[in-house]
Amino acid sequence: MVFSSLVFLCIFFPVVFCLHSAIPSTKARNVLLVLASLLFYAFGEPVYVLLMVISAFLNYLCGLLMGTAGRKAVLIAAAGINIGILCVFKYTGLFITTINSVLHLNINVPQITLPVGISFFTFQALSYVIDVYRGQVEIQRNFGKVLLYISFFPQLIAGPIVKYKDIALEIDSRSVKLQEAALGLRRFIWGLAKKVLIANTMALAADQVFQQGMASLNIISAWLGAIAYTMQIYFDFSGYSDMAIGLGRMFGFHFRENFEHPYGSLTIKEFWRRWHISLSSWFKEYVYIPLGGNRRGKVRTGINKMIVFFLTGLWHGANWTFVVWGLFHGAFSFLEEFLPSLKKLSRGLLHAYTMLVVTVGFVIFRADTLGYGLLYIGKMFTGFEFSAASMSFVCQELTPFFIVMLAATVIGCAPLCFLNRKIFALSKKEGYEAGLYLAAFVLLLWCMLRLSGGSYNPFIYFRF
Repeated sequence: MVFSSLVFLCIFFPVVFCLHSAIPSTKARNVLLVLASLLFYAFGEPVYVLLMVISAFLNYLCGLLMGTAGRKAVLIAAAGINIGILCVFKYTGLFITTINSVLHLNINVPQITLPVGISFFTFQALSYVIDVYRGQVEIQRNFGKVLLYISFFPQLIAGPIVKYKDIALEIDSRSVKLQEAALGLRRFIWGLAKKVLIANTMALAADQVFQQGMASLNIISAWLGAIAYTMQIYFDFSGYSDMAIGLGRMFGFHFRENFEHPYGSLTIKEFWRRWHISLSSWFKEYVYIPLGGNRRGKVRTGINKMIVFFLTGLWHGANWTFVVWGLFHGAFSFLEEFLPSLKKLSRGLLHAYTMLVVTVGFVIFRADTLGYGLLYIGKMFTGFEFSAASMSFVCQELTPFFIVMLAATVIGCAPLCFLNRKIFALSKKEGYEAGLYLAAFVLLLWCMLRLSGGSYNPFIYFRF
């Protein structure tokens, strides 16, 4: 993975970008990006390139059939195909394991390798067909354009989830100015730094804590691990989203933001308006609203939300920990609907409440089993054992570099108004932009040094 990261930074991306910039024809550019995207996916998943192409072709075919009679049947067939592919490759093991556990059977669980990013490109493909059915986008009769939309390498394997209607015009015609490319590159480097410098540092501490036996943990180390993972997953995923948005901009595509300072939220409802926005909006548009949304009373609205949170948890992985994590968030979102007095609390208390729910929830998300997750949460609130061994472990994790990066996470994850005002004031001064590009260059060199040193961890959302 280290080798592939350096190859991407030093060879693959520069070559593709230079070729894309040198080619004047949009049609030829699209062909280049399709070939590059297939090569990019084949580097890690050579067998499943064919699966992605077949998926794209079947959805392209369903889009064409929308122009004939029986459009609803085509939509049902498309949904069945996409969800069926996702279930076979992602949920077969969970389904059989659950049956074996409940019915005390011994059915053999097949070892199916999960195609990287299958949840992302499946949801993109399905959104295209649904939007064609709704008449929100025109039927695309060029398979190459549909394939480019589904396979575009910057956001192929870990999002954000892009709707076809958002980039249809840019697939047909786009131009990239030097300033746009420079801003895109700077955004990419910022995302890379969030991942390599911050998320990976948090990951080392989180992995060490979560791999410790319960007997070695106390309340301090348990909270240390939970906070480290909460920061890791945000900077890991938002870092990838920044990289995807930046790369897309360099090729003339403008993706929507996927994070809006979610850790500055005052309620769980607000958190989900700011966290993984592309997934939240996908479920809202294609599941929540068709179920009736909030138009049928508070109870039905709560039920609809719980369905969406159940599916959101299940989307993240074939483990009941993810489902419980989704329902955990759904329960608090449901509770907020029936407790309007909650909003009367001070902003500080509301923020503390939200981050407590989010942090505890991510312990469930990170745990391998529900049992381990519950034991870990118990340590967070009752682990008052301060033996020499347990405190020695805490001190080992609190390295100077970790403390510095932890401070950086606090500054970088919340919308600090006073900091924003200072940045806005600085932006009017000469040399501000040059300083930002110089800082980006330094960060890029630092990231490459860290990557060459073998400190890279795969993006968390690669497995989804």
